[in-house]
Amino acid sequence: MMDLDQLNEIALRMVAPGKGILAADESTGTIGKRFEGIGLENTETNRRNWREMLFRTEPAMSEHISGVILYDETLRQSSDDGTRLAELIAKAGAVPGIKVDTGAKDLAGAPGEKITEGLDGLRDRLNEYYELGARFAKWRAVINIGANGDESMPSQYCIGVNTHALARYAALCQEANIVPIVEPEVIMEGDHDIERCFEVTEYTLRKLYAELFDQGVVLEGTVLKPNMVISGSKCAEQASREEVAELTVQCLMNTVPAAVPGIAFLSGGQSDEDATAHLSIMNEGFDLPWPMTFSYGRALQAAPLKAWNGSNVEAGQAAFNHRARMNGLASLGEWNESLEQAAE
Repeated sequence: MMDLDQLNEIALRMVAPGKGILAADESTGTIGKRFEGIGLENTETNRRNWREMLFRTEPAMSEHISGVILYDETLRQSSDDGTRLAELIAKAGAVPGIKVDTGAKDLAGAPGEKITEGLDGLRDRLNEYYELGARFAKWRAVINIGANGDESMPSQYCIGVNTHALARYAALCQEANIVPIVEPEVIMEGDHDIERCFEVTEYTLRKLYAELFDQGVVLEGTVLKPNMVISGSKCAEQASREEVAELTVQCLMNTVPAAVPGIAFLSGGQSDEDATAHLSIMNEGFDLPWPMTFSYGRALQAAPLKAWNGSNVEAGQAAFNHRARMNGLASLGEWNESLEQAAE
């Protein structure tokens, strides 16, 4: 039976002050591409060693990380001493989570657009993941913006089927007493300007919350993981950090109900420092109805991966401690560039 108090308690833990979520749910193929950058073979042992290094990092895990999104393989793995990786996360005071979608595939009849799959068999998988220790889940929808001013992309069709799937996933999660992270990502690759990103993000979020309402999802037991409103990566005119913060907050205030326990941004399309700066400006300069924090993958892991380089645990953990602390401060509106420079 659904336990609404438990769902709300977990959701609030995931957006606790000064903490955010580590997205360590890269697929085997994706993490292989990351390992190529440091010349490391993509083996199960190396994947485990990399993630175990992160999960054993203190004080990052206990002071700045509220939850960790895992890949199926990682949720089932144990360290050399026999401790399950999910237990390492829980012992640090963070919540173990799990990615449950099976990826974005081509959307039939809509060239260039995607639909996220994974609903088949999801109820049974969620029950198993709960037994393995997962208390929240993640599902990512992909919304592409057309190039060269093409306003036919994204289509209403694409946004409609993706938000419908997100709501179906969320309802199944809550049935299993697992908090759903709903992630409708408007992709930042492209030549669109920040105003077009605002328009698409606002429309997508409006559709999402209509679907969640229609399918009986209890908002108090969810966490939203949106993109920030930024210029496309190929846009000739890049918006300032202040513009990004202002338009992102305006977009969310227009669309996200106050009942949502919190918002944990993805970092796609941004440098490590920009993702941190944008988050801090939003938390410092605006009166918000919900806490806003981070759910970062690359923006937390890129520097530690380079420092670790396959074996240097001390350097890798030092880099992870720094990035986790910087983003923890940003979630409180207390980050500034001098803190970054002091660590260099």
